[in-house]
Amino acid sequence: MNIAVDVMGGDRGCEVVIDGLMQALKKCQQIETIQIVGNEIEISQSLDRLDNIDSRFQIVHASEVLSMDDKPVEGLRKKKNCSLAVAMDLVKTGKSDAIISPGNTGGVVAAAAIKLRTLSGIDRPGIAAVLPSKNKNFILLDAGANVEGKPKHLMHYAIMGDIYAREVLGITDPKIGLMSVGTEESKGNELTQETLRLCKGLDFNFIGNIEGHNLFSDELDVVVTNGFVGNVILKSCEQLAEVLMGWLKDELSAGLMSKAGALLSQKAFRSLKKRIDPDNVGGAPLLGVNGTVTIAHGSASSLAIYNAICNTVEALDHNINKLIIDAVAKANDKLPTK
Repeated sequence: MNIAVDVMGGDRGCEVVIDGLMQALKKCQQIETIQIVGNEIEISQSLDRLDNIDSRFQIVHASEVLSMDDKPVEGLRKKKNCSLAVAMDLVKTGKSDAIISPGNTGGVVAAAAIKLRTLSGIDRPGIAAVLPSKNKNFILLDAGANVEGKPKHLMHYAIMGDIYAREVLGITDPKIGLMSVGTEESKGNELTQETLRLCKGLDFNFIGNIEGHNLFSDELDVVVTNGFVGNVILKSCEQLAEVLMGWLKDELSAGLMSKAGALLSQKAFRSLKKRIDPDNVGGAPLLGVNGTVTIAHGSASSLAIYNAICNTVEALDHNINKLIIDAVAKANDKLPTK
């Protein structure tokens, strides 16, 4: 398999991304080539500093970068030779099997929708963010690809989340819940009520409506919502985790007794920090497009890039797009015709 990586779009520079790629190549022997897309001079200098000896790297020059400040569609139109567009074209033309980018999330979604198009039977792709609960991880889908959504789109998110949870996360019988304002079937708005009706007729472990306080209870493996709500949940959780760790650090350094307690609890605090560290997940797949696309965080570390590569390889090994197409086709057949 061949994987294209946009190494220029992140906040930490291409060397951090390439370092993660080098670590991943040691584990993922099935990778034939990693196409490093970006400024050729900067990439070559980074490879030299990192003492790269792996022949599976291929540099693909791109003269421009889609920055975080660029408006996705307008930026892609003006910067046709940006690293993100060039990397996406490699997938479009079949020269690469997947793309990973820590760049502009809106840009990745727009480039994938424009260049790769959606899978057969799917109207809208969705970002599947992986978040920690008490003892495991769960998928939040859609986490921001589309702020609007129709019941059919959310039904497709449930199907794609179920397949990704089984094939990539290794969950045998994923439990799928629909985000609403109450667990009763009568609760919610027109969108959630119709989505509930559609999902109840599908062949997976759908447990119905769930509320916000159910998110981190280990009761769920896939949480389905539209991109507006999903992105608010995702950003709120990320910021809350950061703020709580900061508060905890302040309290534990407030006095001698607190410092002594912190010293005795170092192992527990390290475990907690690791548990909520998004770098241990790596990136969020964009599901529903005609290709394998992984969106890494803009501030992704080398560990995050390593994990993003490993998850991408897992998705390719399990051919999840073929599974999604088949499952969505069966579900669409059950939809009422207009």
